[in-house]
Amino acid sequence: MMETKPLLYGLVGFFIGGLLVAIAATTFNKPEQKEAANTNSSMSSMSMDDMTAELNNKSGDDFDKAFIASMIAHHEGAVEMAKLSAKNAKHDEIKTLSTNIISAQENEISEMKQWQIDWGYATTTSDHSSMGH
Repeated sequence: MMETKPLLYGLVGFFIGGLLVAIAATTFNKPEQKEAANTNSSMSSMSMDDMTAELNNKSGDDFDKAFIASMIAHHEGAVEMAKLSAKNAKHDEIKTLSTNIISAQENEISEMKQWQIDWGYATTTSDHSSMGH
């Protein structure tokens, strides 16, 4: 019986660990939920297909306003992903790409937010940089 105790302890530990992971996965906020909770923009929780569908029946000023809001949300998501990959990626090429994405997309976000102000559109107030990623 002494030889089966380590196996029994291992199996019990394995099942308890699996249970804890399952509880954590269903309890804690997923990234999409955190993103939606930390922004006033409904665009941030939309998929690219949803964003594109949202633009289909628009033109002129309405199109521009919706396009910019969607692109800001899209770029903010890309910046968050790039911040994670810059920190966690194994390959230097991915880290370099991530740094370049962060720089380029943050510049484009600033430019589009300025357009919103210049053209009198309601500005998006989401700021994913404060999420701590």
